[in-house]
Amino acid sequence: MRHLGYTRVSTSSQDAQLQLDALVAAGVQKRDVFADVTSGSRTAIERPGMKRLLEYAEPGDTVVVWRVDRLGRSLIDVLNTVALLRDRGINVRSISDGIDPTTSTGRLMLNMLATLAEYERELILERINAGIAAAKQNGTRFGRPASDPGLIAEKLAVARDARAKGHTAKDAARLVGWSRATLYRHQQAATIRQNPPK
Repeated sequence: MRHLGYTRVSTSSQDAQLQLDALVAAGVQKRDVFADVTSGSRTAIERPGMKRLLEYAEPGDTVVVWRVDRLGRSLIDVLNTVALLRDRGINVRSISDGIDPTTSTGRLMLNMLATLAEYERELILERINAGIAAAKQNGTRFGRPASDPGLIAEKLAVARDARAKGHTAKDAARLVGWSRATLYRHQQAATIRQNPPK
C-alpha cells in the first residue's frame, strides 16, 4: 500500500510548499506527489495532475491531501472525486480536516460531506427553477424564437424557383440559409396550411 500525495494551487504565483511539506511529514515520498496549478473552473478529473494520479494509483493505495478542498472546485466536485477514488479501491486521507475513511470518524465526516453536497445540489436546482419562473413571469420566452411567416414564405418561393431551375434541394436550401431538413420541414408545414386535414 502506497501513500500518494496531491497538491493544487489556483495560480502559478501561489506556493504549494505548505501542502508539500505537510504531505511529506505525513509519510508521502516527494516522488509520489502529483500537482496541479489550475483555476477552480476545471473539475478535478479534467486537471493534468489528477489525471496522472488516477492513472498511477492502484487499489489499496491512499491519496493524501493537505485539505479535502484540494480535491475539487466545489463540494460536489470534491465528493465526486472521493467517490471515484473509493470506487477504484483507493483510500483518501485529508491531513487538516481529519478525514480518513479507514476510521469511523473519517467515514462520518465523508457522510456529512455527502449530505451537504446533496443539499447544495438541491439549492442549485431550486435557484435555477426560481430564475426560470421569474423570467417567464417577466415575459422572457424560452426555446426557439418564433419565425416570421412572411420571411418563410419568401424563402420558400426562392427555394421553389431554384428547384424549378434544376437545382438540388440541398442547393436550394443553402441559397436561403437553411439546411435541407429545414427546407423540407417548412415545405411540409406550408402544404398542411394550404390543405388542412379534414
